[in-house]
Amino acid sequence: MNAYSHTHLKCDLFGVSHFHDRSHCLFNNRTWSASHVPDIIGTSHLNRRGYTSTTISYQVMEHMQTNVVAKEYSDDLLITSSYESTMEALSSLITHKKRGDTSSVGGKYGKLERMSIYLKILGLEEKIDGLRIIHVAGTKGKGSTCTFCEAILRECGFRTGLFTSPHLIDVRERFRINGLDITEDRFLPYFWSCWGQLEEKVTEDLPMPPLFQFLTLLALKIFICEQVDVAIIEVGLGGKRDSTNVINKPVVCGITSLGMDHIETLGNTLGQIASHKAGIFKFLYFLNWVDVFPALKPHIPAFVVPQLPEAMDVIHEVAEGLAVPLGVVPPLDCEKMDGFKLSLSGDHQSINAGLAVALSKCWLQRTGNWEKLFRKQEILEGDLPEPFCRGLSTAHLSGRAQIVYDTSLKSYNSSKDPESSSGDLIFYLDGAHSPESMEVCGRWFSTAVKGNQKTSSRLRVENAEQVLGNGHIQYGSGKMEEPYETSRQILLFNCMEVRDPQALLPQLVNTCVSSGIHFSKALFVPSMSSYSKVTSAASVIPENFSRDLSWQFKLQRFWEKMIHGKEVDIVMDAELEIDAAKVLPYEFLYEDASHCSPVDNRFSHSAVIPSLPLAISWLRDCVKRNPSVRIQVLVTGSLHLVGDVLKLLKR
Repeated sequence: MNAYSHTHLKCDLFGVSHFHDRSHCLFNNRTWSASHVPDIIGTSHLNRRGYTSTTISYQVMEHMQTNVVAKEYSDDLLITSSYESTMEALSSLITHKKRGDTSSVGGKYGKLERMSIYLKILGLEEKIDGLRIIHVAGTKGKGSTCTFCEAILRECGFRTGLFTSPHLIDVRERFRINGLDITEDRFLPYFWSCWGQLEEKVTEDLPMPPLFQFLTLLALKIFICEQVDVAIIEVGLGGKRDSTNVINKPVVCGITSLGMDHIETLGNTLGQIASHKAGIFKFLYFLNWVDVFPALKPHIPAFVVPQLPEAMDVIHEVAEGLAVPLGVVPPLDCEKMDGFKLSLSGDHQSINAGLAVALSKCWLQRTGNWEKLFRKQEILEGDLPEPFCRGLSTAHLSGRAQIVYDTSLKSYNSSKDPESSSGDLIFYLDGAHSPESMEVCGRWFSTAVKGNQKTSSRLRVENAEQVLGNGHIQYGSGKMEEPYETSRQILLFNCMEVRDPQALLPQLVNTCVSSGIHFSKALFVPSMSSYSKVTSAASVIPENFSRDLSWQFKLQRFWEKMIHGKEVDIVMDAELEIDAAKVLPYEFLYEDASHCSPVDNRFSHSAVIPSLPLAISWLRDCVKRNPSVRIQVLVTGSLHLVGDVLKLLKR
């Protein structure tokens, strides 16, 4: 094996189908024999940090004059043997332990100046423009909008890269290539390549990048090496000072719906928040860039969905100051989808879909591809080409208006007498965490529940994969069973302590009540995931109970006050509260207020459960004991909570 050197990993290692210039990807452009393969970059750092290595197999793709010949080789490439070791490395980049903490990165450079330096170290600075980026900011719906854009352009025949945040179960969800999460065997070499190059340049003035900055750099590295035709990049936080704003020359920018969120960072008015979001608008001062893409014009256009006047005035002002052509996009008229339906559930998705259509069409036009694709078709103004309809109807994004049947009950039922089968447990997952998104979530949940109530009989789902989609439960093979006698709507809730439950919970409850939906009970639980630790789908689920449930009890007391209209002044010993929370009889589900007592932690409408696995187990026990019950659980308040529930259900 070669000694450690400054060689980069080469994209050809993975057999990528595009064969363009790859001088800054995974290995240098040399010819390697089976017995002469360079070490993965940065292995000395892995060993020093205690990470282990293993032997992996890979393919070297040789581009011949007439065809591509794949030759498989094996060698001892040093790479981390444990994906969890990579998660530990990522966790070391977290600079604050909970949201709201001040980041302590250190060094003498500002965030965007640091990002520019990191790009130079990785050799990416001159290559970003070739990604032909769509850059999207916003408070609500930016992930959905980006996902719609990706699906549309993929259906148009382009190789796509999608970078979104946060992830729900595994960090690789943030990086999609052609609609699929990057695989582990592709992710790891890219990760350690970036890690080694950056760590080698660490100084007192230039520390390792914090987590999101590193992930942004990694996304750009992956997309460049994977030779995507278009990269759709979601802003992390704000826009003006966000790590993704190192992108200087996007093809087009977009802003989704704005609301009051992250006020500790972005300001406490819509105008201030809008100013940050519009910070991604760009003017091409370097007009020679059009030499690279002749179809592009010097002004980079932007599109925005309708906003409240306070926000829209600021957005217009910023756009005018930069001479940015700004389009205000109405919600998509779904009647124009020619029989297709939006794959993402919720009435609000028409707003995100409308913006995605405008961004995708603009991207196609500015890159000279619209005419190539559709010049032979007569597409009237406002009509949607078929690839657009296909993309809008197939886009998928977990944890947003997603419905999941708990299929663990299938194995329970198969081991029992058919006459004693359990009831149904359905999870409605939405990561809403702002007042505006809570209202949207409430409308979606109410509509979905009422749709289920109209069905007089149930269909047992036979395949778990059929139900893990966005809101559209695709029933495969199943059997009709007896109608439900009882239906219960349960709220499973948690939110970060920087959130104001008085702004979230009333909005949710009032929206549901206005649609005739009432929660039988509310369960307050701590999330499994930690703000200070990156985990994966394979990470060990902690078995110990949280000893600090003070926030969950605070949420519960507010809930009881909201329901009863008066303060709950019962004060219990903290240890007694925790001990009482560990045991919740299944009869609690059916008890009315007169049978519940704060003394045993059984308030009339709510309970605190000290761990999420215990809460899921209790819900499962409830439906196992009663075959005529359908329990519909709304999981909301935090994307961390939604991701944790998905992780448990998939296990």
